[in-house]
Amino acid sequence: MDGIITDIQRFSVHDGPGIRTTVFLKGCNLNCGWCHNPETIHPRPELQVFPDKCIGCGACLTACPHVAHRLADTTRHFDRHLCTACGSCARTCYAEALQLVGRLVTPQQVLAEVLEDQPFYANSGGGVTLSGGEPLCQREFCIEILRLCKLVGIHTAIETNLAWPWECVESVLPHIDLVMADIKTMDPILHARWTGQSNDRILDNARRLAGRNLPLIIRTPIIPGVNDNEKTIAEIANFVANLANLRYYELLPYHPLGLSKYTSLGRESPIPEDARLDPETLTALAAVARQRGIPVRPAEST
Repeated sequence: MDGIITDIQRFSVHDGPGIRTTVFLKGCNLNCGWCHNPETIHPRPELQVFPDKCIGCGACLTACPHVAHRLADTTRHFDRHLCTACGSCARTCYAEALQLVGRLVTPQQVLAEVLEDQPFYANSGGGVTLSGGEPLCQREFCIEILRLCKLVGIHTAIETNLAWPWECVESVLPHIDLVMADIKTMDPILHARWTGQSNDRILDNARRLAGRNLPLIIRTPIIPGVNDNEKTIAEIANFVANLANLRYYELLPYHPLGLSKYTSLGRESPIPEDARLDPETLTALAAVARQRGIPVRPAEST
């Protein structure tokens, strides 16, 4: 069984408890306008182009079998429509101006990398987290990684958007110790506008998870001009307060670090480049959520 991943990030401290190894799977069934990992949305490998790194060696011109790279008026041009993401050009580009994102691996290969950090899990209460993208886009691959990790005693977590039929979500539950899921807004119309889908399944699955003896972390990415207001956060916090297995509710501040990735993939970000979230807004919204009697991160001292 093979799957496509974009990265395996070691020594992560933001994707669950303790020191963790985060596996980023490629493919997502939502299209969130603020995604800071846009290279994980498309299910297949694709080429990232960073013109500022190009040294003009011309190696890509002869390496590409589909003539996606060409030279015109001493300027290199790239035609993404001709690119099949074969990776030939990226392998010749030692300046790393061309990078293929997405590689085919087996669950056993993922486990081998995860096991390199196993001593750190025991000392910190950490483990492995499957992220993306959306892990459930490669559900069987996902389950096999989790199963192998559980066999060797590694704590397992998944970051999922929950936008799936319940049967799909339920199938991974025997193999995980922690679920982390986003609730971006309670408004189904606003959710569909910014992600491409209603939030009906997400909310229903969150309620179903509340009936399971499985720790749950709910998070909300705070996006300027979308949900950075007290009304939205109060509505989400009221919903979250009824989830019996909630570990804590976390507010994630938007940051523009993904904007350069959109450019490298030939896309435009729906969020303006100058969008910023000031720390005072995040603190105020955390206070609103905390009034609902639930544990909230960031803490007041943050």
